[in-house]
Amino acid sequence: MRNCMTIAAVAAVVLTLTYASAVRADVVMETVTVGNPGNADDTHGDGYGGVDYVYNIGKYEVTAGQYTEFLNAVAATDPYGLYNSLMDGSEYGCQITRHGNSGSYTYDFSGRPSGTESDWVARPVNFVSWGDSARFSNWLHNGQGSGDTETGSYALNGAMSDEDLMAVTREADATWAIPTEDEWYKSAYHYNDGVTGNYFDYPTSSDSEPSNALDGGGNNATFHDGDFTIGSPYYRTESGAHVNSESPYDTFDQGGNVWEWNETILYPEYGGYRGLRGGWFFFGVGPLQAGDGGYHSPTTEVEGYGFRVVVPEPATLSLLALGGLLVTRRRR
Repeated sequence: MRNCMTIAAVAAVVLTLTYASAVRADVVMETVTVGNPGNADDTHGDGYGGVDYVYNIGKYEVTAGQYTEFLNAVAATDPYGLYNSLMDGSEYGCQITRHGNSGSYTYDFSGRPSGTESDWVARPVNFVSWGDSARFSNWLHNGQGSGDTETGSYALNGAMSDEDLMAVTREADATWAIPTEDEWYKSAYHYNDGVTGNYFDYPTSSDSEPSNALDGGGNNATFHDGDFTIGSPYYRTESGAHVNSESPYDTFDQGGNVWEWNETILYPEYGGYRGLRGGWFFFGVGPLQAGDGGYHSPTTEVEGYGFRVVVPEPATLSLLALGGLLVTRRRR
């Protein structure tokens, strides 16, 4: 049931800001490097986490602000349903608002219930499907702007149904993608201690159950524990709000906030589903655990579903010309 990749291990490359600043990119995707290629799988649950190559993964979930830039670039007519009216029609939505008529749609946060635009842009996007996530990845792969959403990292070619989206696989030359479950799992739980099979129980670098506080004390995440971490109207915390609660690879919010799509195909004997990881703001702490996970049909769009992106092979500078600006951060 697992997607297997046989890319040879590569050495991480330090990308200088001098070089990166010369590359045009409207949306900056900040990533972290996940090294230790060849580590063993975890023994929790189905045993994920072993990856035999170096890669980069989003430090944060894709935000509503980044997704709004994407919509304004490619969804003036929105033939692929990249916008969901519940984004601002639900009290739990990310409050992206659509204006105008097909052919001239624009998107902003003017329909928000309160606060300023800056209060909303840095929170994770929700009400996005697996297909939406793949199209966002293609857009990054193709240089943003008017970049194609149908080819690139994924050969979507108009795929809209569950059946057609289940048949889509990552292209060998993909530069931005949805993480495989192994890529997602390793960045969330692995100790970052070499080629080992050592994993934490929670993606906050801890084996102890996190709290849902916003106190900066560490081992915190956004989930429901008798009350919300942050209630109406936001529900989702801003990216990186839980300081001192990052994973060993310096990612944030791989536990809570929103479930995150991955590439894993589960239960193909029943038509197949795409994997989800991490839990969300409305559920308790259980889904944050390494041994837990979810799945759903790839067209599903609900308030609890978002995503982050991965750079499968960051060891080539040429990928910068093909996608969004890649900014790497390393643990000091």
